[in-house]
Amino acid sequence: MCGRFTLNQSAEALAQVFHVEPVLDLAANFNIAPTQMVATVLQNPESENREFKQLHWGLIPSWAKDGGMGAKLINARAETVAEKPAFRSAFKHRRCLVLADGFYEWQRQQGKKQPFYFRLQDGQPFGFAGLWEKWQPVRAASPTGEAGTPANEEIISCTILTTAANELLQPIHERMPVILEPKDYDLWLDSQVQTPQTLQQLLRPYPAPAMTSYPVSTLVNNSRHNSQQCIIPLSDENAPTNQLN
Repeated sequence: MCGRFTLNQSAEALAQVFHVEPVLDLAANFNIAPTQMVATVLQNPESENREFKQLHWGLIPSWAKDGGMGAKLINARAETVAEKPAFRSAFKHRRCLVLADGFYEWQRQQGKKQPFYFRLQDGQPFGFAGLWEKWQPVRAASPTGEAGTPANEEIISCTILTTAANELLQPIHERMPVILEPKDYDLWLDSQVQTPQTLQQLLRPYPAPAMTSYPVSTLVNNSRHNSQQCIIPLSDENAPTNQLN
């Protein structure tokens, strides 16, 4: 699964990589956790232009009775996303890029979980394959039977797709988030493309030689810790570094 990631890039860098304007000048985030707001890129179905939006991480299906359901749907398995009731409509019509420049995964070592940080070799930001959905709380009926005012505003939420781990991640975890190639962004965002077979071919493990990883402090285990310390390599010279060249 993908449960934590980072985004420490300027608005200018994100606009250049993802070809979208304007981009909010976001504060650096070294420990993005589920239910937080995350930076995404969507395609406007009317103008067909890319749009930058911040969405709630944890997809709430439109038919959900409780918004808390989103906390359980932070990830969607690429292999089954076209069939699962919570995701199949969004997979056809509402796809997005979730913006990141690294993510964490944990390896069990001697009864403890050691976090590792993964990023691209060139340090560039990238897009996770994501889905988005709109959810509106059910309106409470008035004594006269008329619809009342909803207690909360509409929530637009998202999930991150996962696939089998590549060679770099396999020693750490069996799954990894789907990192899309920049050349595939247009196809993924195009809501006119709805054939599962066409979309599924994009949901593959990212090439391991283009990535690097290293162990980091367990500070990241607590989502309240959000500083550059989270991504600094462990000082122990004997700590393993997971990298393919």
